[in-house]
Amino acid sequence: QARLVESGGGSVQAGGSLRLSCAASGIVFPTRPMGWYRQVPGKHREWVGSIHTGGQTVYADFAKGRFTISRDNAKNLMYLQMSSLKPEDTADYYCATQASYSGAAVHWGQGTQVAVSS
Repeated sequence: QARLVESGGGSVQAGGSLRLSCAASGIVFPTRPMGWYRQVPGKHREWVGSIHTGGQTVYADFAKGRFTISRDNAKNLMYLQMSSLKPEDTADYYCATQASYSGAAVHWGQGTQVAVSS
């Protein structure tokens, strides 16, 4: 059974950085495209970016140039490095397996909270 656990969230001032981690188990991680998503309470969950099995990445416009997704297939870990954070980046961040590189999310983690103060 797939299990994803996010960590690394917290509070940071605008302009700061955070690195989120996603630990995967119960799946053959190196064969799975993965993604990061975020959700502000009361709003729809939005896609942040995805990473293919070989490390290719694609990002939402708001994440380009500020966020970097990476993965360590040997450790079953995925990361989201966020820099130049803005108050509007405040949200719950989720990692997910995806059906394909550009496909829908399949399995979700429980989320980790990020709060950016001005």
